[in-house]
This record gives sequence, structure tokens and C-alpha cells, in this order.
Amino acid sequence: MTWLWANLDLVWKLTLDHVALSVPPIILGFLLALPVGWFVNRHQASRGVLLSIGGVLYAIPSLPLFVMMPLILGTKILDPINVVVALSIYALALMVRAAADALAAVDTDVIASSTAIGYSDWSRFWRVELPLAGPVLLAGLRVVSVSTVSLVSVGAIVGVDSVGFLFLNGFQRAFLEEILIGIIASVLIAFVFDVVLVLVGRALMPWASVLRSSEHRRGLVTAKAVTRQ
Repeated sequence: MTWLWANLDLVWKLTLDHVALSVPPIILGFLLALPVGWFVNRHQASRGVLLSIGGVLYAIPSLPLFVMMPLILGTKILDPINVVVALSIYALALMVRAAADALAAVDTDVIASSTAIGYSDWSRFWRVELPLAGPVLLAGLRVVSVSTVSLVSVGAIVGVDSVGFLFLNGFQRAFLEEILIGIIASVLIAFVFDVVLVLVGRALMPWASVLRSSEHRRGLVTAKAVTRQ
């Protein structure tokens, strides 16, 4: 680990660059996916088409997309915005399906009851549907987070700084320690992001933990009853 201690400043800078490139696509992907998921859930005829478009977008290879971004956006080849926009597209492609499935999973009886007591479509979405869809949305966001952190590394090939530089430089120098440090840094970033999302989810959706505990207790009671029989 001698190389790490001698280059700790470089690794830390690349880690911060990696985080800075990862956060905006995760947030943008989530914010953009919500209205699209809502539309898909309200208009089932569009579901197959929009979700298929999302699948096609995610299937685009990342390196060609990074290279194309300057031509599409009119930016410089080394501009980090190219990576942010490309990763936002991937995040949106993944998150749309999660958002549509999350909103579709909300019990129709609950929706009907909230409408019956006077909720408008707008208030029902924010106060009933979105909170109940929250756990599934969080699960989708965690997948998006891991995917985004992983794909940021590819940007190093087009000259955008991230821990991917350690993979590339280590490979070019046939230096295994640098490659391993890059891998470990990337995994740690993904892990920290996931922990933060889980903690934020618990803070914003305390009822989800209560429901899980209740379901767990019911499962134990059922198992004991079956065992006695």
C-alpha cells in the first residue's frame, strides 16, 4: 500500500470528483422519472412504449454516448457536463420502470378511499400515493445509485477525472495496486451512497420500518401456527 500513501491526495481528489459526477445524475434521474412514471401509471396504453424506450436508452454503450455528448450539447470533449447528462439518461431509463411499478403497486382501495374523502388528484399523489410508493422508489433509486457510480468510471477514458483514472492509468502501467485501489474506491463510494439512501429513506419513511416489523411478526406467528399443526 506504499503507492496509496504516497498518492493519497490524488486518490482523495479523484474520489471527490467521482462523487461530484455521481450525485447530479442520481437526483435528476429520480426527479425526471417521477412525472414519467406517473404518466405511465395513469395511461396504461403508453406503458409498453415508454418502458421500451427506457430499455433502449439504457442499452446504449456508455463510451460512445460520452463521445457523442459534445456533438449533441455543443460542449468541449473534456467538459464534465457530458458525463452528467449521459448518466442522467441512464438513471432516467432505469428509474422510470421503478417509478411506474411503485405507483402501480399502491392499493387501489386506498386511492379510492382518499378520493372519496375529498383529495384532489394533485394532493392525493403527494400525500397518499407517493408516500406509499416510497419503499419501492427507494429500492429503484438504490439500483440507480450503484449503476451510476459504476458508469462514472468510464468517463476517465474520455479524459474526465474520476477514480476510473486509477483503472486506466494502472492498466497502462501494468500496475495492479493502482487498479485495485481504484476498484476499492469505487466500491466504497457505492457503499456509502447506498447507506446514505437507506438512512434518508428511514428518516423520511418511518412507517415503512413499522410495516416491515409488523409483516415480520405476522410471518413468525404464521410459522409457529404451522409448526404446531
